[in-house]
Amino acid sequence: MVRFGRPWGFRLGRPSVHGIRFRMGLAMAVALLPILILSAVQTQNEFRRQAEDRRVDLQLAAERSAADAKARIDSTVVLLQALAPEAAGFYCEPRLTALVSRLDGLTALQRYSATGEPLCASRSSNDGGPPAEVRSQEWYQRLRNGEDVVMVRAPDAPGSLIVAVRSERPLGAFQGAITAVIPLTALQPDIHDPALPPGAQSALTDADGRILVSTDPSAFAINGTNSTWVWEARKGEAALFEARDARGRKHVYAGTALAGRDLYVLLSAPASGLLSWARLNPIGSFLLPLAAWLVAFLAVMLLSERIVIRWLVYLERVAAIYARGRFSVRPVQAEHAPAEIRTLARTLGALGETITTRDKALLDSLDEKDALMREIHHRVKNNLQIISSLLSMQQRAVADPAARAALGDTRQRITALALIYRTLYQSDDIREADSRTFLTELVGQLIAGEAMRGPLVTSSVEADAIIIDPDRLAPVALWLVEAVSNAQKHAFAGRGGDLRVRFKVSGDTSVLEVQDDGPGMADRDTAGVGRTLMSAFAKQLRGQAEMVEAPGGGSIARLTFPTPLATPGAHG
Repeated sequence: MVRFGRPWGFRLGRPSVHGIRFRMGLAMAVALLPILILSAVQTQNEFRRQAEDRRVDLQLAAERSAADAKARIDSTVVLLQALAPEAAGFYCEPRLTALVSRLDGLTALQRYSATGEPLCASRSSNDGGPPAEVRSQEWYQRLRNGEDVVMVRAPDAPGSLIVAVRSERPLGAFQGAITAVIPLTALQPDIHDPALPPGAQSALTDADGRILVSTDPSAFAINGTNSTWVWEARKGEAALFEARDARGRKHVYAGTALAGRDLYVLLSAPASGLLSWARLNPIGSFLLPLAAWLVAFLAVMLLSERIVIRWLVYLERVAAIYARGRFSVRPVQAEHAPAEIRTLARTLGALGETITTRDKALLDSLDEKDALMREIHHRVKNNLQIISSLLSMQQRAVADPAARAALGDTRQRITALALIYRTLYQSDDIREADSRTFLTELVGQLIAGEAMRGPLVTSSVEADAIIIDPDRLAPVALWLVEAVSNAQKHAFAGRGGDLRVRFKVSGDTSVLEVQDDGPGMADRDTAGVGRTLMSAFAKQLRGQAEMVEAPGGGSIARLTFPTPLATPGAHG
């Protein structure tokens, strides 16, 4: 492991000439020096004031020409926002149909669920409305991602505009969308503003600068479509540019946002005399500022890459290594970086050192805890075996048959509990046990314990393998002990037989069955201690126990309970 030469935790002093702020400030001063020189030599203040005044006038004219369209869109948005919280019930379609028939400029209203499926719509929504399935539509995905209002051209009706509003649940979760369809002709901008120059035309465009509707399509058939003005208009500024239409006539265009970032208004006017002031000094008004900006941009980009970006990328790679769990790497190369980057690198290295130390302590603690738990389980198992041995000695000394049987039943229950602890401390994970292994050992142990006291009893176990925690395993084991003991007393007494144990897991339900080939249910005691305990263990598992006749003779003790929340067994 590589360590730093300085101890971690030093204090930051005053900014030095080697700091990022000083270097970035110096780079900006050098980059902006051409702009300062240009500002010193430019004496045409009146020229610039006039240019700004004309820009403001053109922007105001664009906004006034779109006032009616903006009002119509805003009212539509307010209507959709008012309708959004309503549920899509039985009266949804008649209500939307009535609104469309009463409101001018609306051709369709439609509501969609959170999965993009239509819930209800006005009966006219099939005429130019959104498609029936909108899950994959871009505007629907934008609403799902958090946007409140989206406007796009209707895909099946180019002459219509879709206005979509996000619908939310009370806690802000996405609930779906409600849309309205507006004919683009109803949004036609007004070109009768006295402030507009003669021959002015207007159009509506989308976010990519594509014309949706216009007063004169030929005026907006621009050679070499220029959509960069949309980015300027999106910032809330008036975008101005010159271009030639399809007939080769030169026009001046002014664009501004109409609604959100989806709809824009674009004005066109003949270039003659409108912006001739902009050509009075092309070098001073365009070329030199552009050159100065390029110099500043290149200088800042180059210096920031050399001073900041490459070190941040280096630290990002180190952090990515930490994210993969490797904390032995230290950012030693950052010792040659500026002071702020060195501070960040040392902090990052100290973080890795701290995490490494903490992880080692946690792993050691877990190993120690695991060892202690295994020792506890081992000792509990030994103590239970001692108790079982004492009960076995007492059983042999007691002459009363009923007392001997009671001691034998108790010993079998204690033996089952001891087997649980033995299985736990012998397993890879002391917090869980494999059902197949445990049930096979328990049945074999119960049959072997009675093998020397009566006729031969054969057994077989068919068990699905799942991992069960001790809290569920104990009542399962004790129920199995009672079921096997019941079969030994009533089915195999004096005759022997065949015992079959089955454990099947079917989704959320598990079934444990103990089947014998005895005389059946005729002589079984339904109110004994064993049956009472079996019912109690079933309730503990939130299940139920029952005794039924087996097909072909004999009986079946069945335990049905919810499948434990566990992973599939290793042998499954």
